[in-house]
Amino acid sequence: MTKLVVATGNPGKLKEIQEYLKGLPWQLELKPADLDIEETGTTFIANARLKASEVAKSLGEWAIADDSGLEVNALDGAPGLYSARYGKTDEDRINRLLTELGNTDNRQAKFICAVAIASPDGKIALETEGICPGEILHSPRGNGGFGYDPIFYVPSEKQTFAEMSAETKGKISHRGVAFEQLMPKLEELSHRLTTE
Repeated sequence: MTKLVVATGNPGKLKEIQEYLKGLPWQLELKPADLDIEETGTTFIANARLKASEVAKSLGEWAIADDSGLEVNALDGAPGLYSARYGKTDEDRINRLLTELGNTDNRQAKFICAVAIASPDGKIALETEGICPGEILHSPRGNGGFGYDPIFYVPSEKQTFAEMSAETKGKISHRGVAFEQLMPKLEELSHRLTTE
């Protein structure tokens, strides 16, 4: 088993990534709480690279990081990189977004998830970006998920993220898409590391 440090202090995110990487010879663990990485990138992929690289270099271990957020067309891509900081609570963030959108007809939006994996020397070994297109409803629907899930509607599923089963959301979400793209590359990398 190769250790893979998840560049987050969030045990929920660790569990989620563990689900995606089931069956691969990686032993996941959280980064140390006192290791803080400032997200100074101007894109999701830049932030994912930065976090993976800094954690890998600091610990001398393989590291994985993701950065994700919601981009709303009518708001010129906002909240974007500031999705998590758009309010103090999920409810604040949802209310702010709905207020800013008002009654505009253009409700097009997309969730983006960028994932990067860095080798122990900090070099980026793998990266990918998953996108889930959807639209913003006028009011929340569903009790599952977190963040913007109750107002993010996916037309192909005729449901919001908050109404979907965890299994469905796991497959079609931006994070699900990113990890699906990453898996073959990660399997190849795992194989290379175990045969070296």
